[in-house]
Amino acid sequence: MNLADRDALGTAAAVKSGEITALEAVDAAIARAEALDPKLGFMVTPDYERARDLAKRAGSDAPLAGVPFLIKDLDDYRGLPTRMGSRHTAGFGVADQQTRFVDALLAAGLIPIGKSSTPEHGFLPTTEPTGFAPTRNPWDTSRSSGGSSGGAASATAAHVVPFAHASDGGGSIRIPASCCGLFGLKPSRGRTAATTPGPFSIDLSVQLCVSRSVRDSAALLAAVEGDGLPKVGNVTAPHTRRLRIGMVLPGVGGRDPDPSVAAKIEGMAEILRGLGHTIVETRWPEAFRAIGEHFLTIWSSGAAKLLGEASAKLGRAVGPEDYEPFSLAMAAAIKDAPPGALEAATATLSNLGGAHEAWFADQDLVMSPVLGSPPVPLGFVAGTVAIPELSDRLNAYVGWTQPFNVTGAPAMSVPGGLADGLPVGVQFGAKYGDERTLLELAYELEEAAPWAQLRPPVSA
Repeated sequence: MNLADRDALGTAAAVKSGEITALEAVDAAIARAEALDPKLGFMVTPDYERARDLAKRAGSDAPLAGVPFLIKDLDDYRGLPTRMGSRHTAGFGVADQQTRFVDALLAAGLIPIGKSSTPEHGFLPTTEPTGFAPTRNPWDTSRSSGGSSGGAASATAAHVVPFAHASDGGGSIRIPASCCGLFGLKPSRGRTAATTPGPFSIDLSVQLCVSRSVRDSAALLAAVEGDGLPKVGNVTAPHTRRLRIGMVLPGVGGRDPDPSVAAKIEGMAEILRGLGHTIVETRWPEAFRAIGEHFLTIWSSGAAKLLGEASAKLGRAVGPEDYEPFSLAMAAAIKDAPPGALEAATATLSNLGGAHEAWFADQDLVMSPVLGSPPVPLGFVAGTVAIPELSDRLNAYVGWTQPFNVTGAPAMSVPGGLADGLPVGVQFGAKYGDERTLLELAYELEEAAPWAQLRPPVSA
């Protein structure tokens, strides 16, 4: 098999058996990155020589030993700058520390060849910050690769690396997975090692990866699992249990998806029925109607905190020369909010776990779109679009993923096929802590409607 076509576990197995060395795996990934990054723009900072040095010293005992990988550029990785998709970080030095989650990735045997692109501070569902070249979708280079893990998804879909680090604070694993035809699992809050609330008043973000195979995401989850929840372990196969799955098409705010997306959700429902699962119509809990407004309040407060930290580091107030209009507008919005708005938003969203668990009293999983349309053209939801127009576009495009960040429950994007040559993902959500049911169903769908054989026009 072509080395570019191996998934992460296949690459690790080849290294362990001696079929290839870790250095050969890394050198091949570097060659693919050098060939394709000029076309796709997924890499912010290469780290090729250190990757080669790590590969020369790599053992074979770790579960993913010798597998080339990318670290998302919102996280510190010691020895490289952390640009966070923003112009204001241009003069910053390299990180002298790294997160415990990055430690866990390295302990699993992964070898980073560089840092992948992200929108400014991960705010938008597209990866085209003004300080960097846009990250392009390998299925159509005029289209968005999603965000905020857009660089990770573009590189993985193009077969540059088998999988790549991704994080999800509002859909940022599932959205780029949907855009690029990948599998993306957002774990439960507290599932993986050492995640923090970051700049937000509630803990929204979790970390894992985007991948081309279910088994890669499952293996990485097992490798980086923390002790905050009962262990999932390494889920390796589907289950024979038949599920009751609720299906909802409109977003939380009531917007209907594009007909091409609705057709893919209905098509997935037919596949599931054919496999013996029961599909029933459902609705988002009434309490979830508050998510949109309150989520924006908390997101804006996080933006204000991040921009404040940047001002302190630069020794001056940041402005348009440093940040995109959308980032500045979010930071300003919280200042204009009525007294107590942040506290009210935090309290309301922190109390939605009960409504979520009650929703799953008579269903095992919930199925919905990931996005309101297939991947949009570059520029459509960029941070430079006029705020009123951008807000309306975002409301139509991204109204399905945030509930699972707010409640902390796991969710995944599974490839649902192509609409006019563009990938469409199907979201499945579960009750808190139930990654196992999601992964077992994903294995079954991967067998029933294989997606790994679908290869984008721009790929290694």
